[in-house]
Amino acid sequence: MSKIEKNLREVKKLNELQMRDGILNGLHPVVKLVTTILYILALVSFPKYQVVPCFVMCIYLILLFNLGDLSIWDGIRRMKLILPLVCVVGIFNPFFDHTEITRVGIVITGGMVSMITLMLKGIYAVLASYILIATTSIEDICYALRWFHMPKILVTVILLIDRYFYILGEEAGRIMAAYKLRAPKQNGIHYKAWGPLVGQWLLRSMDRAEVVYESMSLRGFRGEFTYAGRKSFRWVDIAYLVFWCAVFYLLRYTAVLEMLGQMFI
Repeated sequence: MSKIEKNLREVKKLNELQMRDGILNGLHPVVKLVTTILYILALVSFPKYQVVPCFVMCIYLILLFNLGDLSIWDGIRRMKLILPLVCVVGIFNPFFDHTEITRVGIVITGGMVSMITLMLKGIYAVLASYILIATTSIEDICYALRWFHMPKILVTVILLIDRYFYILGEEAGRIMAAYKLRAPKQNGIHYKAWGPLVGQWLLRSMDRAEVVYESMSLRGFRGEFTYAGRKSFRWVDIAYLVFWCAVFYLLRYTAVLEMLGQMFI
């Protein structure tokens, strides 16, 4: 199986996760989007030397991975291209920040602490975004963006990119399969064929996109998608949002760990 086929299969699996009847899948998309944004804002607001409070923010991820019946290992695997990038952000901090900080009787540099903090923030933010994507379809996310009056052209572009991405992948897979059948003993694509193949890929994808656009026009598309069948907010949606807002406030502005420690001393 080629890499293109594997990637398309991963996209299908992600779409299947979005279509499931789960607790998180049934929540209002606006509530899920707002909760994710508030979590990321609360996460990045921690000072660079507060590792432990930042680490405790994993409570949100643990609970939602269990509520959504999602695999954290699948989330890490699907985000494997992004996670190393967010980890590299703070990798040079130990070379520039030599402030001495004592943690659990051990003296370490502030650069090490800030590096760990930045890595935790990046990893948590990526996993929180994955939870949103795995439990909310792209149509629901675009609906939530339009609910906040995001420019319709921007929302439409996001939705069309998601739809045409699969078309581009399918056409690329067909071209690769045809090339391998014509050159079975060749390892990879010869550099002389790169230009013609890319040109054919573009032309075939444009033809498919034209058919898709005509189908959209026949269904009433006039520059903006209509999101029919959207339900109003339920008490469960409001309770979910209020609960997490309270949790984020407690974790960010109160010494929860110190209070818990005093309870068991």
